Amino acid sequence: MTNVLDRCIFPGMTAPNPRAAAAPTRAWIGLAALVLAATLVSMDLSVLFLALPYLSEALEPSGTQLLWITDIYGFMLGGLLLTMGTLGDRIGRRRLLIGGAALFGLASAIAAFAPTAELLVAARALLGVAGATLAPSTLALIRNMFHDPRQRRTAIGVWTAGFSGGGALGPVIGGVLLEHFWWGSVFLINVPVMAALLVAAPLLLPEFRAARAGRFDLLSAAMSLAAVLAVIYGIKRLAEHGADPAAAAAVLLGTAIGVLFVRRQRRLADPMIDVGLFRSRAFSTAVAVNALTMFALMGSGILTAQFLQSVLGMRPLVAALWSTVPFLAVPIGVTVATLAVRRLRPAAVVGAGLFTTAAGFLVMTRVTTDGGPLLLIAGSAVMAAGVGMVSTLANDLVVATAPPERAGAASALSETGSEFGGALGIAALGTLSTAIYQAQVASDAPQGIPAAVLHTAGETIGAALHAAASLPGSAGERLADVAREAFTAGLHASTAAAGALLATAAVVVLIVLRDLRTEQVVHQEDEDEDADGGGPGAQPAETRT
Repeated sequence: MTNVLDRCIFPGMTAPNPRAAAAPTRAWIGLAALVLAATLVSMDLSVLFLALPYLSEALEPSGTQLLWITDIYGFMLGGLLLTMGTLGDRIGRRRLLIGGAALFGLASAIAAFAPTAELLVAARALLGVAGATLAPSTLALIRNMFHDPRQRRTAIGVWTAGFSGGGALGPVIGGVLLEHFWWGSVFLINVPVMAALLVAAPLLLPEFRAARAGRFDLLSAAMSLAAVLAVIYGIKRLAEHGADPAAAAAVLLGTAIGVLFVRRQRRLADPMIDVGLFRSRAFSTAVAVNALTMFALMGSGILTAQFLQSVLGMRPLVAALWSTVPFLAVPIGVTVATLAVRRLRPAAVVGAGLFTTAAGFLVMTRVTTDGGPLLLIAGSAVMAAGVGMVSTLANDLVVATAPPERAGAASALSETGSEFGGALGIAALGTLSTAIYQAQVASDAPQGIPAAVLHTAGETIGAALHAAASLPGSAGERLADVAREAFTAGLHASTAAAGALLATAAVVVLIVLRDLRTEQVVHQEDEDEDADGGGPGAQPAETRT
Protein backbone atom coordinates (compact mmCIF):
# COMPACT_ATOMS: atom_id res chain seq x y z
CA MET A 1 0.00 0.00 0.00
CA THR A 2 2.84 2.39 0.83
CA ASN A 3 4.46 1.87 -2.57
CA VAL A 4 1.14 2.62 -4.28
CA LEU A 5 0.82 5.86 -2.29
CA ASP A 6 4.38 6.81 -3.18
CA ARG A 7 3.72 6.37 -6.89
CA CYS A 8 0.54 8.43 -6.67
CA ILE A 9 2.03 11.28 -4.65
CA PHE A 10 5.50 11.31 -6.24
CA PRO A 11 5.09 10.00 -9.82
CA GLY A 12 8.23 9.01 -11.64
CA MET A 13 10.30 8.85 -8.47
CA THR A 14 11.21 5.17 -8.59
CA ALA A 15 14.66 3.93 -7.76
CA PRO A 16 16.95 3.51 -10.77
CA ASN A 17 19.31 1.52 -8.56
CA PRO A 18 17.72 -1.81 -7.52
CA ARG A 19 19.80 -1.76 -4.31
CA ALA A 20 18.37 1.62 -3.31
CA ALA A 21 14.80 1.26 -2.05
CA ALA A 22 12.35 4.04 -2.81
CA ALA A 23 11.48 6.13 0.24
CA PRO A 24 8.08 5.46 1.84
CA THR A 25 5.43 8.14 2.16
CA ARG A 26 6.32 8.51 5.83
CA ALA A 27 9.79 9.72 4.81
CA TRP A 28 8.32 12.56 2.73
CA ILE A 29 6.09 13.62 5.61
CA GLY A 30 9.15 13.52 7.85
CA LEU A 31 10.97 15.68 5.30
CA ALA A 32 8.28 18.34 5.70
CA ALA A 33 9.01 18.44 9.43
CA LEU A 34 12.76 18.73 8.80
CA VAL A 35 12.33 21.52 6.26
CA LEU A 36 10.03 23.48 8.56
CA ALA A 37 12.60 23.26 11.36
CA ALA A 38 15.41 24.36 9.02
CA THR A 39 13.29 27.27 7.77
CA LEU A 40 12.71 28.51 11.32
CA VAL A 41 16.44 28.30 12.11
CA SER A 42 17.21 30.44 9.08
CA MET A 43 14.25 32.76 9.66
CA ASP A 44 15.40 33.67 13.17
CA LEU A 45 18.49 35.30 11.66
CA SER A 46 16.31 38.07 10.19
CA VAL A 47 12.98 37.98 12.02
CA LEU A 48 14.08 40.80 14.38
CA PHE A 49 14.83 43.33 11.64
CA LEU A 50 11.47 45.12 11.89
CA ALA A 51 10.93 44.38 15.59
CA LEU A 52 13.99 46.28 16.85
CA PRO A 53 12.21 49.65 17.27
CA TYR A 54 9.40 48.01 19.26
CA LEU A 55 11.60 46.02 21.62
CA SER A 56 13.86 49.06 22.02
CA GLU A 57 10.87 51.04 23.26
CA ALA A 58 9.77 48.25 25.59
CA LEU A 59 13.12 47.12 27.06
CA GLU A 60 15.23 50.28 26.56
CA PRO A 61 18.47 48.41 25.75
CA SER A 62 21.77 50.22 25.37
CA GLY A 63 23.34 50.43 21.94
CA THR A 64 25.71 47.58 22.80
CA GLN A 65 22.88 45.43 24.12
CA LEU A 66 20.86 46.03 20.96
CA LEU A 67 23.79 44.83 18.85
CA TRP A 68 24.11 41.69 20.95
CA ILE A 69 20.38 41.02 20.69
CA THR A 70 20.75 41.12 16.92
CA ASP A 71 24.08 39.32 16.54
CA ILE A 72 24.40 36.73 19.31
CA TYR A 73 22.06 34.26 17.60
CA GLY A 74 24.13 34.12 14.41
CA PHE A 75 27.39 34.01 16.38
CA MET A 76 26.33 31.01 18.46
CA LEU A 77 24.74 29.28 15.48
CA GLY A 78 27.85 29.59 13.33
CA GLY A 79 30.23 28.81 16.16
CA LEU A 80 28.56 25.57 17.28
CA LEU A 81 27.59 23.98 13.95
CA LEU A 82 30.73 21.85 13.78
CA THR A 83 30.38 20.71 17.38
CA MET A 84 26.71 19.81 17.09
CA GLY A 85 27.08 18.11 13.71
CA THR A 86 29.80 15.86 15.14
CA LEU A 87 27.84 15.27 18.34
CA GLY A 88 24.82 14.14 16.34
CA ASP A 89 26.91 11.53 14.53
CA ARG A 90 27.96 10.16 17.92
CA ILE A 91 24.83 10.26 20.09
CA GLY A 92 22.17 10.01 17.38
CA ARG A 93 20.96 12.61 14.89
CA ARG A 94 17.29 12.22 15.76
CA ARG A 95 18.07 12.40 19.48
CA LEU A 96 20.02 15.62 18.97
CA LEU A 97 17.23 17.01 16.79
CA ILE A 98 14.64 16.34 19.48
CA GLY A 99 16.82 17.93 22.16
CA GLY A 100 17.44 20.94 19.93
CA ALA A 101 13.73 21.33 19.20
CA ALA A 102 12.90 21.32 22.90
CA LEU A 103 15.60 23.92 23.65
CA PHE A 104 14.57 26.05 20.66
CA GLY A 105 10.96 26.14 21.83
CA LEU A 106 11.93 26.91 25.43
CA ALA A 107 14.36 29.67 24.43
CA SER A 108 11.74 31.17 22.09
CA ALA A 109 9.22 31.37 24.93
CA ILE A 110 11.80 33.00 27.21
CA ALA A 111 12.69 35.53 24.50
CA ALA A 112 9.04 36.35 23.80
CA PHE A 113 8.35 37.31 27.41
CA ALA A 114 11.80 38.62 28.38
CA PRO A 115 11.35 41.58 30.75
CA THR A 116 14.91 42.88 30.37
CA ALA A 117 17.45 43.30 27.61
CA GLU A 118 19.93 41.08 29.46
CA LEU A 119 17.49 38.17 29.54
CA LEU A 120 16.67 38.66 25.86
CA VAL A 121 20.38 38.47 24.99
CA ALA A 122 20.67 35.23 26.98
CA ALA A 123 17.57 33.80 25.30
CA ARG A 124 18.92 34.67 21.83
CA ALA A 125 22.18 32.92 22.75
CA LEU A 126 20.22 29.79 23.75
CA LEU A 127 18.34 30.01 20.45
CA GLY A 128 21.68 30.00 18.65
CA VAL A 129 22.79 26.89 20.54
CA ALA A 130 19.51 25.15 19.69
CA GLY A 131 19.67 26.25 16.07
CA ALA A 132 23.14 24.74 15.78
CA THR A 133 21.72 21.36 16.83
CA LEU A 134 18.84 21.55 14.35
CA ALA A 135 20.51 22.71 11.13
CA PRO A 136 23.07 19.91 10.55
CA SER A 137 20.74 17.24 11.93
CA THR A 138 17.98 18.10 9.47
CA LEU A 139 20.30 17.83 6.46
CA ALA A 140 22.19 14.75 7.68
CA LEU A 141 18.97 12.83 8.41
CA ILE A 142 17.97 13.21 4.76
CA ARG A 143 20.96 10.98 3.96
CA ASN A 144 19.41 8.24 6.13
CA MET A 145 15.84 8.68 4.87
CA PHE A 146 16.42 8.79 1.11
CA HIS A 147 18.78 6.19 -0.36
CA ASP A 148 17.73 6.54 -3.98
CA PRO A 149 19.97 9.29 -5.45
CA ARG A 150 17.13 10.96 -7.36
CA GLN A 151 14.86 11.10 -4.36
CA ARG A 152 17.72 12.26 -2.15
CA ARG A 153 18.50 15.15 -4.52
CA THR A 154 14.83 16.12 -4.60
CA ALA A 155 14.65 16.04 -0.80
CA ILE A 156 17.82 18.11 -0.49
CA GLY A 157 16.42 20.55 -3.03
CA VAL A 158 13.30 21.03 -0.92
CA TRP A 159 15.49 21.49 2.17
CA THR A 160 17.64 24.02 0.31
CA ALA A 161 14.60 26.04 -0.75
CA GLY A 162 13.30 26.10 2.82
CA PHE A 163 16.61 27.02 4.41
CA SER A 164 17.35 29.70 1.79
CA GLY A 165 13.87 31.16 1.96
CA GLY A 166 13.79 31.38 5.75
CA GLY A 167 16.03 34.43 5.82
CA ALA A 168 13.81 36.22 3.32
CA LEU A 169 10.61 35.26 5.12
CA GLY A 170 11.83 36.53 8.50
CA PRO A 171 11.21 40.26 7.97
CA VAL A 172 7.88 39.61 6.23
CA ILE A 173 6.51 37.33 8.93
CA GLY A 174 7.88 39.66 11.58
CA GLY A 175 6.23 42.65 9.91
CA VAL A 176 2.85 40.90 9.65
CA LEU A 177 2.94 39.84 13.29
CA LEU A 178 3.94 43.32 14.45
CA GLU A 179 0.89 44.75 12.70
CA HIS A 180 -1.34 42.83 15.15
CA PHE A 181 0.70 41.70 18.17
CA TRP A 182 3.55 42.77 20.45
CA TRP A 183 7.22 42.33 19.59
CA GLY A 184 7.50 39.01 21.45
CA SER A 185 5.18 37.35 18.92
CA VAL A 186 8.09 37.05 16.44
CA PHE A 187 9.60 34.49 18.83
CA LEU A 188 6.41 32.89 20.08
CA ILE A 189 5.51 31.47 16.65
CA ASN A 190 8.43 29.04 17.05
CA VAL A 191 6.87 27.31 20.05
CA PRO A 192 3.96 25.39 18.41
CA VAL A 193 6.18 24.35 15.49
CA MET A 194 8.81 22.91 17.80
CA ALA A 195 6.12 21.22 19.92
CA ALA A 196 4.80 19.54 16.77
CA LEU A 197 8.33 18.45 15.84
CA LEU A 198 8.77 16.85 19.26
CA VAL A 199 5.68 14.72 18.58
CA ALA A 200 6.45 13.97 14.92
CA ALA A 201 10.17 13.18 15.13
CA PRO A 202 9.92 9.81 16.97
CA LEU A 203 7.15 8.71 14.61
CA LEU A 204 8.51 9.86 11.26
CA LEU A 205 12.30 10.10 11.47
CA PRO A 206 14.87 7.29 11.65
CA GLU A 207 17.62 7.27 14.21
CA PHE A 208 21.26 7.16 13.14
CA ARG A 209 24.48 7.12 15.07
CA ALA A 210 27.86 5.91 13.96
CA ALA A 211 28.73 2.44 15.23
CA ARG A 212 32.40 3.38 15.72
CA ALA A 213 32.20 7.08 16.53
CA GLY A 214 35.01 7.19 19.07
CA ARG A 215 35.59 9.72 21.86
CA PHE A 216 34.19 13.25 21.66
CA ASP A 217 37.04 15.76 22.06
CA LEU A 218 35.95 18.73 24.18
CA LEU A 219 39.10 20.71 23.42
CA SER A 220 38.42 20.44 19.68
CA ALA A 221 34.87 21.66 20.27
CA ALA A 222 36.14 24.67 22.22
CA MET A 223 38.75 25.46 19.56
CA SER A 224 36.22 25.30 16.72
CA LEU A 225 33.85 27.59 18.61
CA ALA A 226 36.61 30.12 19.36
CA ALA A 227 37.92 30.09 15.78
CA VAL A 228 34.52 30.56 14.13
CA LEU A 229 33.33 33.21 16.59
CA ALA A 230 36.52 35.24 16.26
CA VAL A 231 36.55 35.22 12.46
CA ILE A 232 32.84 35.98 12.08
CA TYR A 233 33.08 38.77 14.65
CA GLY A 234 36.08 40.25 12.83
CA ILE A 235 34.36 40.10 9.44
CA LYS A 236 31.20 41.66 10.84
CA ARG A 237 33.16 44.44 12.51
CA LEU A 238 35.01 45.01 9.24
CA ALA A 239 31.68 45.43 7.46
CA GLU A 240 30.36 47.88 10.06
CA HIS A 241 33.45 49.94 10.89
CA GLY A 242 35.85 49.36 8.03
CA ALA A 243 39.43 48.18 8.49
CA ASP A 244 40.47 48.69 12.10
CA PRO A 245 42.89 46.94 14.48
CA ALA A 246 40.14 45.13 16.40
CA ALA A 247 38.68 43.56 13.25
CA ALA A 248 42.09 42.50 11.97
CA ALA A 249 43.09 41.09 15.37
CA ALA A 250 39.88 39.05 15.62
CA VAL A 251 40.31 37.56 12.13
CA LEU A 252 43.99 36.75 12.75
CA LEU A 253 43.23 35.20 16.15
CA GLY A 254 40.41 33.07 14.72
CA THR A 255 42.58 31.98 11.79
CA ALA A 256 45.43 31.00 14.13
CA ILE A 257 43.09 28.95 16.32
CA GLY A 258 41.65 27.37 13.17
CA VAL A 259 45.12 26.28 12.02
CA LEU A 260 45.79 24.72 15.43
CA PHE A 261 42.38 23.03 15.29
CA VAL A 262 43.18 21.42 11.92
CA ARG A 263 46.59 20.26 13.16
CA ARG A 264 44.92 18.70 16.20
CA GLN A 265 42.39 16.86 14.03
CA ARG A 266 45.20 15.29 12.04
CA ARG A 267 46.76 13.87 15.21
CA LEU A 268 43.61 12.57 16.92
CA ALA A 269 42.53 8.95 16.57
CA ASP A 270 38.89 10.10 16.61
CA PRO A 271 38.93 13.57 15.07
CA MET A 272 35.98 15.91 15.32
CA ILE A 273 36.38 16.75 11.62
CA ASP A 274 38.00 14.40 9.13
CA VAL A 275 40.21 16.85 7.25
CA GLY A 276 40.84 14.06 4.74
CA LEU A 277 37.38 14.82 3.34
CA PHE A 278 38.90 17.81 1.59
CA ARG A 279 41.05 15.48 -0.51
CA SER A 280 37.87 14.74 -2.42
CA ARG A 281 37.51 17.32 -5.19
CA ALA A 282 33.74 16.87 -5.14
CA PHE A 283 33.47 17.54 -1.40
CA SER A 284 35.87 20.48 -1.22
CA THR A 285 34.37 22.09 -4.33
CA ALA A 286 30.85 21.67 -2.95
CA VAL A 287 31.78 23.36 0.36
CA ALA A 288 33.48 26.23 -1.49
CA VAL A 289 30.56 26.68 -3.89
CA ASN A 290 28.06 26.74 -1.01
CA ALA A 291 30.09 29.47 0.66
CA LEU A 292 30.27 31.41 -2.60
CA THR A 293 26.53 31.30 -3.25
CA MET A 294 25.85 32.50 0.29
CA PHE A 295 28.40 35.25 -0.34
CA ALA A 296 26.30 36.36 -3.31
CA LEU A 297 22.95 35.93 -1.58
CA MET A 298 23.74 37.83 1.63
CA GLY A 299 25.93 40.47 0.02
CA SER A 300 23.36 41.38 -2.61
CA GLY A 301 20.45 41.02 -0.18
CA ILE A 302 21.62 43.78 2.14
CA LEU A 303 22.26 46.11 -0.82
CA THR A 304 18.86 45.33 -2.33
CA ALA A 305 17.08 46.10 0.94
CA GLN A 306 18.86 49.45 1.25
CA PHE A 307 18.11 50.34 -2.37
CA LEU A 308 14.40 49.64 -1.98
CA GLN A 309 14.13 51.69 1.22
CA SER A 310 16.64 54.51 0.78
CA VAL A 311 16.69 55.03 -2.99
CA LEU A 312 13.10 54.12 -3.88
CA GLY A 313 11.65 55.29 -0.55
CA MET A 314 9.70 52.15 0.39
CA ARG A 315 8.51 51.46 3.92
CA PRO A 316 10.34 48.58 5.65
CA LEU A 317 7.47 46.08 5.38
CA VAL A 318 6.82 46.94 1.73
CA ALA A 319 10.54 46.56 0.99
CA ALA A 320 10.55 43.22 2.81
CA LEU A 321 7.64 42.00 0.68
CA TRP A 322 9.42 43.02 -2.53
CA SER A 323 12.61 41.35 -1.30
CA THR A 324 10.74 38.07 -0.80
CA VAL A 325 9.60 37.86 -4.43
CA PRO A 326 12.99 36.73 -5.86
CA PHE A 327 13.09 33.76 -3.49
CA LEU A 328 10.08 32.34 -5.30
CA ALA A 329 12.59 31.54 -8.05
CA VAL A 330 14.65 29.29 -5.75
CA PRO A 331 12.27 26.30 -6.19
CA ILE A 332 12.50 26.80 -9.95
CA GLY A 333 16.28 26.49 -9.77
CA VAL A 334 15.96 23.47 -7.47
CA THR A 335 13.63 21.73 -9.93
CA VAL A 336 15.84 22.49 -12.91
CA ALA A 337 18.91 21.12 -11.10
CA THR A 338 17.25 17.88 -9.96
CA LEU A 339 15.97 17.17 -13.48
CA ALA A 340 19.10 18.28 -15.34
CA VAL A 341 21.51 16.18 -13.28
CA ARG A 342 19.74 13.04 -14.52
CA ARG A 343 21.15 13.70 -17.99
CA LEU A 344 24.11 16.02 -17.37
CA ARG A 345 27.20 15.75 -15.23
CA PRO A 346 27.21 17.63 -11.90
CA ALA A 347 29.89 20.03 -13.17
CA ALA A 348 27.63 21.15 -16.02
CA VAL A 349 24.65 21.75 -13.72
CA VAL A 350 26.66 23.56 -11.01
CA GLY A 351 28.49 25.60 -13.64
CA ALA A 352 25.20 26.56 -15.29
CA GLY A 353 23.83 27.60 -11.90
CA LEU A 354 26.85 29.81 -11.23
CA PHE A 355 26.57 31.39 -14.68
CA THR A 356 22.85 32.00 -14.02
CA THR A 357 23.65 33.67 -10.72
CA ALA A 358 26.26 35.83 -12.46
CA ALA A 359 23.67 36.78 -15.10
CA GLY A 360 21.32 37.94 -12.35
CA PHE A 361 24.03 40.22 -11.02
CA LEU A 362 24.58 41.55 -14.53
CA VAL A 363 20.90 42.51 -14.73
CA MET A 364 21.20 44.31 -11.39
CA THR A 365 23.94 46.53 -12.81
CA ARG A 366 21.30 48.16 -15.04
CA VAL A 367 19.00 49.48 -12.29
CA THR A 368 18.47 53.23 -12.03
CA THR A 369 17.24 55.57 -9.34
CA ASP A 370 14.02 56.37 -11.19
CA GLY A 371 13.30 53.03 -12.84
CA GLY A 372 11.27 51.41 -10.07
CA PRO A 373 11.91 48.03 -8.45
CA LEU A 374 11.09 45.65 -11.33
CA LEU A 375 14.55 45.41 -12.90
CA LEU A 376 16.20 44.96 -9.50
CA ILE A 377 13.71 42.26 -8.53
CA ALA A 378 14.09 40.54 -11.91
CA GLY A 379 17.86 40.41 -11.53
CA SER A 380 17.52 39.15 -7.96
CA ALA A 381 15.10 36.44 -9.13
CA VAL A 382 17.53 35.22 -11.81
CA MET A 383 20.26 35.18 -9.18
CA ALA A 384 18.05 33.27 -6.73
CA ALA A 385 17.21 30.66 -9.38
CA GLY A 386 20.92 30.14 -9.97
CA VAL A 387 21.53 29.80 -6.23
CA GLY A 388 18.80 27.15 -6.09
CA MET A 389 20.53 25.18 -8.84
CA VAL A 390 23.95 25.41 -7.23
CA SER A 391 22.97 24.80 -3.60
CA THR A 392 20.92 21.71 -4.39
CA LEU A 393 23.80 19.94 -6.11
CA ALA A 394 26.41 21.28 -3.66
CA ASN A 395 24.50 20.04 -0.60
CA ASP A 396 23.91 16.71 -2.30
CA LEU A 397 27.63 16.35 -3.04
CA VAL A 398 28.47 17.17 0.59
CA VAL A 399 26.21 14.56 2.21
CA ALA A 400 26.68 11.93 -0.51
CA THR A 401 30.47 11.99 -0.85
CA ALA A 402 31.14 11.99 2.90
CA PRO A 403 31.13 8.64 4.75
CA PRO A 404 27.65 7.95 6.18
CA GLU A 405 28.94 8.03 9.76
CA ARG A 406 30.27 11.57 9.20
CA ALA A 407 27.32 13.04 7.31
CA GLY A 408 26.36 15.21 10.28
CA ALA A 409 29.86 16.65 10.64
CA ALA A 410 30.11 17.13 6.86
CA SER A 411 26.77 18.97 6.79
CA ALA A 412 27.89 21.18 9.66
CA LEU A 413 31.16 21.91 7.88
CA SER A 414 29.30 23.01 4.76
CA GLU A 415 26.88 25.17 6.74
CA THR A 416 29.75 26.76 8.64
CA GLY A 417 31.33 27.61 5.30
CA SER A 418 28.04 29.17 4.27
CA GLU A 419 28.05 31.30 7.43
CA PHE A 420 31.54 32.53 6.53
CA GLY A 421 30.44 33.13 2.96
CA GLY A 422 27.45 35.20 4.06
CA ALA A 423 29.54 37.28 6.45
CA LEU A 424 32.18 37.82 3.76
CA GLY A 425 29.52 38.79 1.23
CA ILE A 426 28.11 41.47 3.50
CA ALA A 427 31.61 42.72 4.34
CA ALA A 428 33.15 42.62 0.86
CA LEU A 429 30.23 43.85 -1.25
CA GLY A 430 29.21 46.31 1.45
CA THR A 431 32.73 47.71 1.71
CA LEU A 432 33.07 48.10 -2.08
CA SER A 433 29.65 49.74 -2.34
CA THR A 434 30.46 52.11 0.53
CA ALA A 435 33.79 53.11 -1.00
CA ILE A 436 32.14 53.97 -4.33
CA TYR A 437 29.34 55.80 -2.54
CA GLN A 438 31.67 57.95 -0.43
CA ALA A 439 33.89 58.83 -3.37
CA GLN A 440 30.96 59.88 -5.56
CA VAL A 441 29.25 61.92 -2.83
CA ALA A 442 32.52 63.78 -2.21
CA SER A 443 32.99 64.54 -5.91
CA ASP A 444 29.37 65.33 -6.91
CA ALA A 445 28.03 67.12 -3.83
CA PRO A 446 26.35 70.48 -4.63
CA GLN A 447 28.26 73.67 -3.93
CA GLY A 448 27.48 75.51 -0.73
CA ILE A 449 26.73 72.48 1.47
CA PRO A 450 28.16 72.96 5.00
CA ALA A 451 31.23 70.83 5.64
CA ALA A 452 29.67 69.11 8.66
CA VAL A 453 26.56 68.15 6.67
CA LEU A 454 28.68 66.93 3.78
CA HIS A 455 30.78 64.80 6.13
CA THR A 456 27.63 63.22 7.59
CA ALA A 457 26.17 62.61 4.13
CA GLY A 458 29.34 60.83 3.06
CA GLU A 459 28.99 58.13 5.72
CA THR A 460 25.83 56.29 4.61
CA ILE A 461 22.85 56.98 2.40
CA GLY A 462 20.56 56.93 5.43
CA ALA A 463 22.63 59.65 7.07
CA ALA A 464 22.67 61.60 3.80
CA LEU A 465 18.87 61.59 3.47
CA HIS A 466 18.49 62.65 7.08
CA ALA A 467 21.02 65.46 6.60
CA ALA A 468 19.36 66.54 3.34
CA ALA A 469 16.03 66.93 5.12
CA SER A 470 17.59 69.55 7.39
CA LEU A 471 18.77 71.76 4.51
CA PRO A 472 16.61 74.65 3.25
CA GLY A 473 15.27 75.04 -0.29
CA SER A 474 16.48 72.93 -3.15
CA ALA A 475 19.88 72.21 -1.58
CA GLY A 476 18.45 69.29 0.36
CA GLU A 477 16.82 67.80 -2.74
CA ARG A 478 20.05 68.06 -4.72
CA LEU A 479 22.06 66.41 -1.93
CA ALA A 480 19.49 63.60 -1.66
CA ASP A 481 19.64 63.02 -5.43
CA VAL A 482 23.44 62.87 -5.32
CA ALA A 483 23.29 60.34 -2.46
CA ARG A 484 20.81 58.13 -4.33
CA GLU A 485 22.90 58.21 -7.51
CA ALA A 486 26.06 57.46 -5.51
CA PHE A 487 24.47 54.50 -3.77
CA THR A 488 23.23 53.17 -7.11
CA ALA A 489 26.76 53.47 -8.51
CA GLY A 490 28.04 51.48 -5.54
CA LEU A 491 25.37 48.85 -6.18
CA HIS A 492 26.47 48.62 -9.82
CA ALA A 493 30.13 48.16 -8.88
CA SER A 494 29.38 45.53 -6.22
CA THR A 495 27.06 43.46 -8.38
CA ALA A 496 29.47 43.64 -11.33
CA ALA A 497 32.32 42.39 -9.13
CA ALA A 498 30.17 39.59 -7.68
CA GLY A 499 29.03 38.56 -11.15
CA ALA A 500 32.62 38.38 -12.39
CA LEU A 501 33.61 36.30 -9.36
CA LEU A 502 30.77 33.83 -9.90
CA ALA A 503 31.45 33.52 -13.63
CA THR A 504 35.09 32.75 -12.83
CA ALA A 505 33.99 30.17 -10.26
CA ALA A 506 31.75 28.55 -12.89
CA VAL A 507 34.74 28.03 -15.18
CA VAL A 508 36.78 26.58 -12.31
CA VAL A 509 33.99 24.14 -11.40
CA LEU A 510 33.65 22.99 -15.01
CA ILE A 511 37.37 22.18 -15.01
CA VAL A 512 37.74 20.69 -11.53
CA LEU A 513 34.65 18.43 -11.64
CA ARG A 514 34.73 17.65 -15.36
CA ASP A 515 35.33 13.90 -14.78
CA LEU A 516 32.72 13.45 -12.03
CA ARG A 517 29.65 11.53 -13.12
CA THR A 518 26.31 11.55 -11.32
CA GLU A 519 26.49 7.84 -10.51
CA GLN A 520 29.87 8.38 -8.80
CA VAL A 521 28.46 10.76 -6.18
CA VAL A 522 27.43 8.25 -3.52
CA HIS A 523 30.22 7.28 -1.11
CA GLN A 524 31.39 3.73 -1.62
CA GLU A 525 30.72 2.86 2.02
CA ASP A 526 27.09 3.92 1.81
CA GLU A 527 25.85 0.40 1.22
CA ASP A 528 27.98 -1.11 3.95
CA GLU A 529 27.12 1.12 6.89
CA ASP A 530 26.02 -0.99 9.84
CA ALA A 531 24.95 1.83 12.17
CA ASP A 532 21.37 2.23 13.37
CA GLY A 533 19.14 2.96 10.41
CA GLY A 534 22.22 3.44 8.27
CA GLY A 535 22.19 1.20 5.22
CA PRO A 536 19.54 0.77 2.58
CA GLY A 537 19.21 -2.85 3.50
CA ALA A 538 18.76 -2.13 7.20
CA GLN A 539 15.42 -1.60 8.86
CA PRO A 540 15.20 2.10 9.74
CA ALA A 541 14.49 2.85 13.36
CA GLU A 542 11.46 5.05 12.71
CA THR A 543 9.32 3.26 15.27
CA ARG A 544 11.82 3.33 18.12
CA THR A 545 11.35 5.74 20.99
